[in-house]
Amino acid sequence: MPAMSEWKKERNIAIVLSAGRGSRMHTQTPKQYLDLCGRPVIAWSLGAFEAFEGVDDVILVTSSEDIEYCRSEIVEAYGLSKVRRVIPGGAERYLSVWEGLKEAKRIRDQGQEGPAEGGYLFVHDGARPLVDSAILERTLADAGKYRACVAAMPVKDTIKASDEEGFAAQTPDRRLLWQIQTPQVFSFALVYEAYRKLIEEGITQVTDDAMVVERETEVRVKLTEGSWKNLKITTPEDLEIARLFLRQDYNSSAGR
Repeated sequence: MPAMSEWKKERNIAIVLSAGRGSRMHTQTPKQYLDLCGRPVIAWSLGAFEAFEGVDDVILVTSSEDIEYCRSEIVEAYGLSKVRRVIPGGAERYLSVWEGLKEAKRIRDQGQEGPAEGGYLFVHDGARPLVDSAILERTLADAGKYRACVAAMPVKDTIKASDEEGFAAQTPDRRLLWQIQTPQVFSFALVYEAYRKLIEEGITQVTDDAMVVERETEVRVKLTEGSWKNLKITTPEDLEIARLFLRQDYNSSAGR
């Protein structure tokens, strides 16, 4: 495995995750394929990266049984030319990201005399359809400054930490608490090495990519302003809220 100093050539790649089944939606159709104002949820997420000039390639990670559907009904149907690969994910989110990272490395190294250097990697949940260019621009800029950042918003409510019996045990200072979103954006070499070490160590208790970088490196992760519109579709109520936001944006752009 090359040291970070050996990486060559810059390229920005996004991994969009679409392998979840979404049991809380109470529907047989996975949440990322549900209709949202005339197109599947995942098509909105991919469309944001298609329109963003700061990303060169997109890797869509989905379940093995959905690969052909995604290729024909999502990528081809909506003209998503930046989606270079549609690949199967792993049993857990972090394993799906690792599959995406390995594929991203292959894309980056094609035609190169040595392993590619530079560039940034976005990781985004396909069930966050309202990510926009402003969020993508802010996170890419902060990744350039700090090497690692995540879209996030300060929490609105008081948060309680409970004990094992369900009683309030601690009240953290709300001013220091953030609700984490995606995309999470990193120097490619940094996040690849962090994940490689994690997999090598057999660590499984990770919930997001920033946690991997925090655990395996000394790089601090910057919290970058996301948006309250950048919600994750998890319940039927989330889908209705997303529809409301999209209708508001349409009416605003139409001057209504």
